[in-house]
Amino acid sequence: MLQRLKTIGPGAMVAAAFIGPGTVTTATIAGSGFGYTLLWAVLFSIGATLVLQEMTARLAISGGRGLGEALREKTRETPWWLPTATLVIAAIFVGNAAYEAGNLSGAALGATLLIGAEFKLGILLVLAGIAFFLLSRGTPQLLERALITMVAIMGLVFVTTAILTKPPLLEIARGLVTPTLPDSSLLMVAGLIGTTVVPYNLFLHASILKAKSCNHVDLPSARFDIVFSVVVGGLITMAIVVSAAAVFNSGDGPIRSASELSVQLKPLLGDWSGAFMAIGLLAAGLSSSITAPLAAAFAVSELFAWQRNDYRFRLAWIAVLTCGVLFASLDVQPTQLILLAQVANAILLPVIALFIVWVMNDRDLLRSATNNLVSNLLGCSVIAITIMLSLRSLGMATGWL
Repeated sequence: MLQRLKTIGPGAMVAAAFIGPGTVTTATIAGSGFGYTLLWAVLFSIGATLVLQEMTARLAISGGRGLGEALREKTRETPWWLPTATLVIAAIFVGNAAYEAGNLSGAALGATLLIGAEFKLGILLVLAGIAFFLLSRGTPQLLERALITMVAIMGLVFVTTAILTKPPLLEIARGLVTPTLPDSSLLMVAGLIGTTVVPYNLFLHASILKAKSCNHVDLPSARFDIVFSVVVGGLITMAIVVSAAAVFNSGDGPIRSASELSVQLKPLLGDWSGAFMAIGLLAAGLSSSITAPLAAAFAVSELFAWQRNDYRFRLAWIAVLTCGVLFASLDVQPTQLILLAQVANAILLPVIALFIVWVMNDRDLLRSATNNLVSNLLGCSVIAITIMLSLRSLGMATGWL
């Protein structure tokens, strides 16, 4: 077991990517507004993530392809190449830039809460500088260790918080195994699933595993890595929902910001409550601010067959990081960009899920590692759910629903 734990790396980057300020906020609002009743949605999202990420692991290790590379090879000689590439670039690049603004803002919020200062541009620039250093100077091993450390910090913060709230275990169990949709909860369910099943993680995971496969990383080790990391990340999300439900679900209605959790936890954690939440937001924001630009660079580079040492690879993640800093530094919330990110995510996710299932049935590419019946059934189930969420997201964004 200890030997397997030493192989943890790419999966931790996936967990770090989906546990960001958006997840912290969404899970907190879900718990405060709906109690434990939506825990099943988090459980489903963990399963959906595992299904798709396991497929990308097989694609990378058995097929020797990143997701963007496989997408390019499958569509390059067809009329679908240009629209496919345009859709992926627009959704991944623009969406990641919008998410990056939220990641950096969340990290800055955590830093300001921790040191007791007001939000200042200097704090934002320092955090962006840390992200830039890890992306440009850090080795893959340094990146992995940094992200694993950040995920561990988040786990300690939020799981400890959940335990200290002493939640009712029977209600938690009921929320996990009984899918229910309270009034006005459908979009919150979509949010909980959407914050975990992240399209750019599919590109990021396959790209990193493809590089690691050159160092003889085997499929069982990769599966253990992704299962362990995603389950830990999912448990962190559940812990946030549980702690918020225990503290806030008392008739006062949902909270508006995850940072409010620290105020309500003072009777439990005393003067340390603010520091606990501040560290969680800082770790969540900083870890996601690293993975979002990196994933965008991988996706764009693979589509155009750029190498990782190509200057255009660096320009891609610098552009995402820079846009995130610019939008986060504005004195207004980048609501239109966040809306665009949601629309792009809604459109991209089922398309990418469909493509993954399609390419995973290519025997010429994967041989014995192709999908079996169970994998195809699970993949198609995820596709059906993501299409429903896509239509719902588009309807809300356009005012149709």
